[in-house]
Amino acid sequence: MSEPAAPAAPRPAPSTSSSPWRWIPSLYFAQGLPFVAVTALSVVMYKNLGVGNAEIALVTSWLYLPWVIKPLWGPLVELLGAKRRWIVALQFALGAALASLALAVPAPAFLQWTLALFWLIAFASATHDIAADGFYLLALPQAQQAAFVGVRSTCFRLANIAGQGGLVVLAGRLQEATGTPAAAWATVFGLLGGLFLLLALHHAWALPRPALDRAAPRPGDALALVRGFGVVWGAFFSRPDILRVLAFLLLYRFAEAQMLRLIVPFLLDPQEAGGLAMSTTQVGIVYGTVGAVALTAGGLLGGWWISRRGLGRLWWTLVAVMHLPNLVYVGLAVAQPPGLWLPAAAVAVEQFGYGLGFTAYMVYLMMVAGQGEHKTAHYALGTGFMALGMMLPGMAAGWLQQQMGYSAFFIWACVATLPSIAAAAFVRPPLDFGRADAGSDAEAGAETGRH
Repeated sequence: MSEPAAPAAPRPAPSTSSSPWRWIPSLYFAQGLPFVAVTALSVVMYKNLGVGNAEIALVTSWLYLPWVIKPLWGPLVELLGAKRRWIVALQFALGAALASLALAVPAPAFLQWTLALFWLIAFASATHDIAADGFYLLALPQAQQAAFVGVRSTCFRLANIAGQGGLVVLAGRLQEATGTPAAAWATVFGLLGGLFLLLALHHAWALPRPALDRAAPRPGDALALVRGFGVVWGAFFSRPDILRVLAFLLLYRFAEAQMLRLIVPFLLDPQEAGGLAMSTTQVGIVYGTVGAVALTAGGLLGGWWISRRGLGRLWWTLVAVMHLPNLVYVGLAVAQPPGLWLPAAAVAVEQFGYGLGFTAYMVYLMMVAGQGEHKTAHYALGTGFMALGMMLPGMAAGWLQQQMGYSAFFIWACVATLPSIAAAAFVRPPLDFGRADAGSDAEAGAETGRH
């Protein structure tokens, strides 16, 4: 998912009047919810339902695939109708799919049915991202586009906190009340499906009707678009430094991609299995709320810091704070401390460091995408490789943990930062890139997300 991007675009034609405050916060909150449902809530739910760590890591890592390959069908959103229609139709589809997920969770073959629905939700969500970001560029003048970037990223982050924090806590409370995890998660996804149907109705009313948001182009325009698509891809992959760029995009989160699949199972597993024996409610508080707030704070500080000093000057500091805090999980796995305060503090430290260090990744991606004519398309390609870098390493993480145990696995995750550091050593961001007084944009720091 992807995080919402902030690409430049030509000034749009006038549109039917509608205050941006009426639709931008709700649109980007809606963009974040299905992403967090697929990538985060699925992990907690499967752990609650007794699925093993190896299977959880494998199947939930595969769910990143739609965000990896979404550039492949991005032109279809241009070819087959107005983006406003795409947004409303996809939100109705997401509401129906989430409601169906609520019915599938208690079923005997719940794993197969829920995975099929999570795949549907993932593809619909990735397509919704394309339509929403494109609509944003068409519906607002350039001055307002820049002004609302912070609003977009804040609402996306709020969706993550609401999902990983609020919905996980709700699922935990319902489990404590009913004693049935399947019924609890069915209720959570049923409520989420109902919310999406309300969002679809709201956006059918609130979204403006930009003059440039037209139906499908003529056949000649479509052919030109397809040809242009090849030109865009060619320009990206013909960069002289493309191998270094791809290595960095794929490897910078090599360790993090493995850890992310196992943090929630580690917090939930009993102490005899090496975990911290937390309840689902406690995980929602410690990881979904405290951790998510710390992650957001780190991202905001990282964006501000780069805007003052420049990316190149802070490069190795940000790389270090991204990876060194992984050590806190080694300490937690060895000590298995009781209570919530120490684990919550450790998670906050690690998430804050991750949010701060990941800002370097996002600003570097903006720098790469900004070199040339096709900024928007190259940013989309970059985020696809970003998702691929999370998907592939995470697939085997559960199997590794089951072979090694949690303590050795988290030690391995610290060793696995070495390829990330090596990849960072082969790129050379300019010293002043991202500085506010140097004329470049560090806003990407505000869009940090652990996805």
